[in-house]
Amino acid sequence: MDDHILEMSDIGKSFPGVRALDHAHLNVRRGEVHALMGENGAGKSTLMKILMGIYHPDQGSISIDGHQVVIENPAVALRLGLSMIQQELSPIPEMTVSENIFLGREELYRGTPFVNQKSLNARTKKLLEEFKMRVSPSAKMNTLSVAQIQMIEIIKAISYNSRIIIMDEPTSALSDEEVNNLYETIRGLKRKDVAVVYISHRLEEIFEIADSVTVLRDGQFIGSEPIGAIDKDRLISMMVGRELTNIFPKQRVELKGEILAVRGLSRTGVFQDISFSVRKGEILGVAGLIGSGRSEVMRAVYGLDQRDAGEILLDGKPLDIRNVKDAIRHGIVMVNEDRKGYGLVLCRSIKENIALSNLDYLSRGKFFVNLRKEKEACAKLAKELMIKMSGINDTVESLSGGNQQKVVLAKSLMVMPDILILDEPTRGIDVGAKAEIHSLMGEFARKGMAIIMISSELPEIMGMSDRIMVMGEGKIRGIFNRKDVTQEDILKCALTGEVKSA
Repeated sequence: MDDHILEMSDIGKSFPGVRALDHAHLNVRRGEVHALMGENGAGKSTLMKILMGIYHPDQGSISIDGHQVVIENPAVALRLGLSMIQQELSPIPEMTVSENIFLGREELYRGTPFVNQKSLNARTKKLLEEFKMRVSPSAKMNTLSVAQIQMIEIIKAISYNSRIIIMDEPTSALSDEEVNNLYETIRGLKRKDVAVVYISHRLEEIFEIADSVTVLRDGQFIGSEPIGAIDKDRLISMMVGRELTNIFPKQRVELKGEILAVRGLSRTGVFQDISFSVRKGEILGVAGLIGSGRSEVMRAVYGLDQRDAGEILLDGKPLDIRNVKDAIRHGIVMVNEDRKGYGLVLCRSIKENIALSNLDYLSRGKFFVNLRKEKEACAKLAKELMIKMSGINDTVESLSGGNQQKVVLAKSLMVMPDILILDEPTRGIDVGAKAEIHSLMGEFARKGMAIIMISSELPEIMGMSDRIMVMGEGKIRGIFNRKDVTQEDILKCALTGEVKSA
């Protein structure tokens, strides 16, 4: 008898410029914890959002208890016995703990439209006690820590009494004690024949709690194995397993003297004792999983976030970087990973977007922009970066993802910085555009610019970096020359802290 409670077959999903899932499969049995593994961007979260009705698949089928279903929206998913703890927490800050947990399921006083708050709080208190949480049901969510909010999201998902619970990085903000409490809850769910789809980058968790594992890579199904039939090295190999291609046109560049040095940089609860340096013409790759602190470190270097300790030196001289203006004045610029949220004004023109963060450079005096200089400088950059457009007055929203990313780069390059920090420079763009961005990076390095590149894609890290800094849990776990390590070494270091022996 087939005891699969969930079967997802031949699932495909595309977004503009990206094939997120390509003939992906996932089969889950009743009462098992099924780990779903893969690198950042492998398609895990996309597959689960399809299961929850958040996204609709372009192809494929979903069956629950042997019956094919169409999941049009999350409400349908809940009725079918599915619930999900999402990686991105989404509480309603001004509402209470009990209101968040039972949102849409409130108990009303009989014959009235009013919520029975006393009953709601009593039910919430019972759930909180099961998880050993010392939080008041009437506390507002905006008064809780990230870890507490994460636990509330877990409790909310379990409170639906679902048959299948998806846990996407459920322990990312939890303490060891809270993780152990979660494990006990999961074992209790298994005894009730509830299936858990468990997504985590922490290998030790997978081998601790999972019964079987499915691996996705580049949106494709790689394999599915019982956890007892696979070891850590084999799992990492399945997750990585890609060869470098000519989309990484790494140029040979003579590295010159050290230009930037960071010493003992710390921010309480985020990262600690971070020390590294970068030379002129060097591309320093920064690898690490979600929550490793890699972006937060660079935001502190750039003056976006405050730091509690440490110093930043430029050409051996200490810098006082208190904000972004200070960083730019010293020749340091950063391209944010969220180009649409922070890097672009989509409804405005290419010219306006490139000029926006360079108004001081383009101004005549204090108050007036030199329009001729603005037009010439923006057109020159657009041409150099090969932005595909009919003219610089095109709106940015009319461009492809790759050309939008080039506009973000152009903004940063107008003043020709000495140090360029790139956070996920090729996220969400197609292979051809990636190759163009990589080629530009090579040209910048050849001209003596120091580049720090944060990337979740190990082939990109290996293909473009001179040295690779690996981060995990807010610490540097190792700094390597590219030629001395493999992708497997990098991932193992990020996941476990283990450093390849000589």
